[in-house]
Amino acid sequence: MKAEGAATPAAWASQRERSNRFLLLVMRRLALALGRRNARVLLHPIACWFVLDRSTRLHSARYLSRALARPAGWRDVYRHVHAFAATVLDRVYLLQERFDEFRFTASGVDAILVPFARGDGVLAFGAHLGSFEALRMIGHDKGLRVAMIMYEDNARLINETLAALAPKAELRTIALGRVDAMLALRRWLDDGGVAGLLADRTLAASSQRSKRIAIPFLGAPALFADGPFRLAAMLKRRVVFMAGLYRGGRDYELRFVELADFSALDAASSAGAAARDAAVRAALERYVATLEALCREAPYNWFNFYDFWADATASPAADAAG
Repeated sequence: MKAEGAATPAAWASQRERSNRFLLLVMRRLALALGRRNARVLLHPIACWFVLDRSTRLHSARYLSRALARPAGWRDVYRHVHAFAATVLDRVYLLQERFDEFRFTASGVDAILVPFARGDGVLAFGAHLGSFEALRMIGHDKGLRVAMIMYEDNARLINETLAALAPKAELRTIALGRVDAMLALRRWLDDGGVAGLLADRTLAASSQRSKRIAIPFLGAPALFADGPFRLAAMLKRRVVFMAGLYRGGRDYELRFVELADFSALDAASSAGAAARDAAVRAALERYVATLEALCREAPYNWFNFYDFWADATASPAADAAG
């Protein structure tokens, strides 16, 4: 894990984590050679090592103090980092679809399965919360076709990581920034696929299609991009929140919450455009409220190790752009 130091939410794009292929290969080898139970013993020295890092400790404690509604101490930070390390280790087994090593519970899954049964594509927006790989169980169990939406550089890094952890695993990606990206995404959804996106990080620059809006989050304004929801409105799609919460040991809880349904939205007129903007804002606010509720319910599951609120503090007028 790499702490973001003084990086702000908007700076993450220019300070992307680079996968250490050698370290990932070592992790995979140890995980497979030792087995999950024995490999988990290594999580304690790993977590202790990262707790000693001042930046990691500082940003973890700041976030946890908000989520726990009390000052966070060393034990809290250790538990936070240990949960992150545990989900990273579990990636090896989940990507290899060794689901029998885990216990899964799920709630709200009909938000995905009902549209799927009708052949309707769904946009599933998640966050750096718990384990995205745990959500692969639903795809495997129910036959869902899932692709991740991401920028091309991130897609390349994810594929490199995947190749190091589980060479035979398959991850479908739709790379934004390419000329044919929207066409590929529309086709995927028209064919009944699920397209996932992590929507709790913002890009450094705003555009006419995406604005960063300051929304109350865990007691203070934080900037969230409305671009994912504008994309959903443009494609007239249903949006579902997704999360694979790590509950400790071998337990994961898969959570799905419907956020919005843009299928009947008409933005052809000026009145329609205003209605679209209002619907986008409402969906974004529900996303943030859902994320906040889960951060309070499962505080050690949110893995954004930097000052998430810094940009909103520096730019209090950001909400005026919304």
